[in-house]
Amino acid sequence: MHTAENHGTYNHFETGLREECGVFGIYDLDGREVSSSIYYGLEALQHRGQESCGIAVSDTAGPKGRVLSHKGLGLVNEVFKEDTLHSLKGNIGIGHVRYSTSGSTSVNNAQPLVLNYIKGSLALAHNGNLVNARELREQMEYGGAIFHTSIDSEVIAYCIAQERVKSATVEEAVLRAMKKIRGAYGLVLMSPRKLVGVRDPYGLKPLCIGKRDNSFIIASESCALTSIGAEFIRDVKPGEIVTITKDGEMHSQFLPEKPVSCAHCIFEYIYFARLDSCMDGIRIYDARIRAGASLARNYPVEADLVAGVPDSGITAAKGYAEEAGIPFAFAFHKNSYIGRTFIKPSQKERESSVKIKLSVLESVVRGKRIVLVDDSIVRGTTMANLIRMMKAAGATEVHVRISSPPFLYPCYFGTDVPSNQQLIASSHSTEEIRQLIGADSLGYLPIDELEDMVQGLPICRACFDNHYPMEVPDENIRDLLEF
Repeated sequence: MHTAENHGTYNHFETGLREECGVFGIYDLDGREVSSSIYYGLEALQHRGQESCGIAVSDTAGPKGRVLSHKGLGLVNEVFKEDTLHSLKGNIGIGHVRYSTSGSTSVNNAQPLVLNYIKGSLALAHNGNLVNARELREQMEYGGAIFHTSIDSEVIAYCIAQERVKSATVEEAVLRAMKKIRGAYGLVLMSPRKLVGVRDPYGLKPLCIGKRDNSFIIASESCALTSIGAEFIRDVKPGEIVTITKDGEMHSQFLPEKPVSCAHCIFEYIYFARLDSCMDGIRIYDARIRAGASLARNYPVEADLVAGVPDSGITAAKGYAEEAGIPFAFAFHKNSYIGRTFIKPSQKERESSVKIKLSVLESVVRGKRIVLVDDSIVRGTTMANLIRMMKAAGATEVHVRISSPPFLYPCYFGTDVPSNQQLIASSHSTEEIRQLIGADSLGYLPIDELEDMVQGLPICRACFDNHYPMEVPDENIRDLLEF
């Protein structure tokens, strides 16, 4: 989770949260090429990471274990051009979009990872973070392993490769590896004749299965299935290994040791997942509408308009407006063509970029009392800038409503929540934060309301209450972890 880059402000400049990774795998049993389908699937998952991306494919009718791959830094449409896609010939393949939860910004850390070892080839794409990656990596290094990346995904790949040597099948090797790794993971793997999807026992990271004609798809979100015209079949269950074989069958097995309860990441529903996705039976759009309605019930205020911070706060703002009976309005114009702000190294430059990306619609806000909704506050600097901009444009009052509880604790599972020192709520009361950002009032979603937001789905909310679903590293060494 330690990162050296500032690219997280590209898509969500207010909170400083960085997106998670996205994975996509497809097996066309009729032998048709899949690289273009992976490309469109990754474009649908682009919101989950904009740092790097990659595709690896194989032809199940060709030389066994021959994998063609291409990856690079940048967006999907920057890394892949038409001639590159045409060169990636194969009917089975996986893809990945990445933001860095761990490791530095380097093309070496881009995925999928492709291993050639004594049993053949293995390609892997991973979303999530392990909490014991450092320990496992050291064990492997003392055993002679040489690592080419600084990401925990390579630890998983090596772990599976080691187990594959003494296993009859790749899925048996995955099951053995799952007994060693601890943390959050949604994986897609490609062996020469199989596509495998794996989800951690807590269900922290999302993964789902789809079908299009005679092709099976495994992806982080259902929106990726929709983008290629595939039908959603179901979510991969927590602790499940799903294997698609050349005979067209889908096999399933589970890690024998199950946790007492699942712990789905609440931030998928608050922010990470795309609005048109459905995850573990919960429609993302509906969840965010419910969060906004809850804010209206818990923190009513006399106001003229409700507006959301683009794009992260707009749906919750609509829910607030509907519940409160206050008109919903667009108060900002967002310039969608501004480059990624991680090229601006200083905090001052990143803050100034907010004014370039967003401009206040003066005719909308002038003389109005505004309820401004966003999904979270991490450092508070950008929210303060937005409030100043609104008041400079003539807003008489700005009441801030946040559709999540205050961030108080770090995440160890792949959500890049900064360390406690950078979390404004860990050292300031709500009233102090209100004064610092210049809001007329401030209300956070009560933590007990999260359950209603996801309709009782068991969740991980450790970044709000410090109750982690598993043992995690000591906070003092968190930022030293180089997974």
